[in-house]
Amino acid sequence: MTNNTNTSRIRRTILKAGGATLTGLASGGVWAAGSDKPEKEEVKIGFIPLTDCASVVMASVLGFDKKYGIRIVPSKESSWASVRDKLVNGELDAAHVLYGLVYGVQMGIGGPKKDMAVLMNLNQNGQAITLAKKVADKGGVDGPSLARLMQADKREYSFAQTFPTGTHAMWLYYWLATYGINPMKDAKVITVPPPQMVANMRVGNMDGFCVGEPWNHRAIVDSVGVTAATTQDIWRDHPEKTLGTTADWVKAHPNTARALVAAILDASKWIDASLSNKTKMAETIADKSYVNTSVDVINQRILGRYQNGMGKTWDDPNHMKFYNDGAVNFPYLSDGMWFMTQHKRWGLLKGEPDYLATATAVNQVALYKEAAALAKVSVPKSPMRSAKLIDGLVWDGKNPKAYADSFKIKA
Repeated sequence: MTNNTNTSRIRRTILKAGGATLTGLASGGVWAAGSDKPEKEEVKIGFIPLTDCASVVMASVLGFDKKYGIRIVPSKESSWASVRDKLVNGELDAAHVLYGLVYGVQMGIGGPKKDMAVLMNLNQNGQAITLAKKVADKGGVDGPSLARLMQADKREYSFAQTFPTGTHAMWLYYWLATYGINPMKDAKVITVPPPQMVANMRVGNMDGFCVGEPWNHRAIVDSVGVTAATTQDIWRDHPEKTLGTTADWVKAHPNTARALVAAILDASKWIDASLSNKTKMAETIADKSYVNTSVDVINQRILGRYQNGMGKTWDDPNHMKFYNDGAVNFPYLSDGMWFMTQHKRWGLLKGEPDYLATATAVNQVALYKEAAALAKVSVPKSPMRSAKLIDGLVWDGKNPKAYADSFKIKA
């Protein structure tokens, strides 16, 4: 759990700098003392030390939670497996969590089976695939050159992801397969918690990894890896972390869940409102209570300023986004369905799921709309969306079985 004194200090610093306008707090917030009152006022939210935990942290640090009658208590966790276990057994009320982890638990793969809930999407974009310096020195610097190197220099190649059913595993597999590398046959895949990625690459435990920021940029700063691709290269505006919990928790605490989403929507809006706010956010989450790294490692990529570790720099308009006029946060049914198609593709799901029914049960669209109305955030007309991914295939959620079966490279 984070240090309350430290959190208060950070909050005072930002408020003095004029970094937030918390209207409605002094007057007691937006809640009437009636049926809308949150069932639980203190809400323990797990997070992993990653840049995209920022909206959960800032909702607490800046007091957006108080506006809706709750107090968010961020709880720093060591691994995604720990987040999963604590969600399932009720030690955490909710968590900053991998989209694919929530669906893995829902489907009974990658851990215990339990009905789960996605309350909102926390961010889009902003993850990356890093290749080890030793691989880059031999010419493996992107997908095509990595495939050529693996053909020419035959040995066991190891790649790391952060959780077997999670987003990073799916981005890694999708990216490798796009260039003819079958992650299930042509490589060894290992699971490593995000904050341990760079240290493991430094000692030679893997040839590449997929993880969230700031650990890809940290690998460059520490001269142990290079950025081969960003996840927005794989799928522009892809879903990433969610605010996840169990279905039982939502059923028991619907008002608390609504308040929680509204508070984090306010924080998301605040982060994306200005470069100044993003900089203040980076300064806050760099603290040892949260991500525990230097501000410089965080603040470049959240502003879209990228370097690949080999001399190339660029400005990426599709960098990590937390709000983007509300486009980021809606729990699209098609997003949840996509993860199931990939779980099926890679043999994690053995049977054919009812894609739409499962996504409808997990993604709390109605509750999100209520929270969005409270936070004055617009919502899309349809719970489905479409995108063209890096391999040219279009995903629109209309025929998930055909989509899942269409890949040439699969388990």
